[in-house]
Amino acid sequence: MKSSGNREYRCDFHIHSCLSPCGSDDMTPNNLVNMAALSGCEIIALTDHNTCRNTPAAVRAGEEAGILVIPGMELCTAEEAHVVCLFETISGALEFGDYIMAHMPHVKNKPEIFGEQRILDEEDQLLGLEENLLLVSSFVGINEVRNLTEQYGGTAFPAHVDRDSYSVIASLGAIPPEAGFTAAEVTRGCDIEAYRQEHPELSGLLILRDSDSHYLETLADEPGFLQLEDRSTAAVLKKLRSRLG
Repeated sequence: MKSSGNREYRCDFHIHSCLSPCGSDDMTPNNLVNMAALSGCEIIALTDHNTCRNTPAAVRAGEEAGILVIPGMELCTAEEAHVVCLFETISGALEFGDYIMAHMPHVKNKPEIFGEQRILDEEDQLLGLEENLLLVSSFVGINEVRNLTEQYGGTAFPAHVDRDSYSVIASLGAIPPEAGFTAAEVTRGCDIEAYRQEHPELSGLLILRDSDSHYLETLADEPGFLQLEDRSTAAVLKKLRSRLG
């Protein structure tokens, strides 16, 4: 899965599958991986709400499609702020997912309202349904997230910080320095320089543009780019952990 040379790679680190209650049923591991490949992505991350249980299938589908898939999660913190958490290994992601499941309220999903939360294998066959609603706030605070993910071999960055809901800036007014983030995500349409002027705490942070795709058609949007040593999960995490000079 590696290619030599320090160059830019087309990336999207924020994608949902049909396991997310707001994700389309068409967002199966194989469908989303192959659509991302068609859109030009070389590296993606699967980041369902508060769970990592579809990442094993997506990683295997990526291996078949020739695209690097990083195991991940979009965690909803106690402050109702979304944070993208990425992991070097499937096992680390799944263990982190178990921790989050034990540290969030257990409210039964209502499929007639939120849709089924579908867990699939690498052939897109149904393994089961997540019974607990994943659209809830965990008990994990924003200042705990990065250190917690590091314990499971991962790292984290606040999601879509320029949105007026479910972002750390919308919830708290700013990104707290004590949270220790070295990167942050903005939406595809954000004017980064103008937004930096409004929020100087973004200075020194690596800024990412991701799709936050819940539907196959939005994966056709232009991917973001990231300069990396090689196409590997280790190289991605190293980059995300490095504060800009």
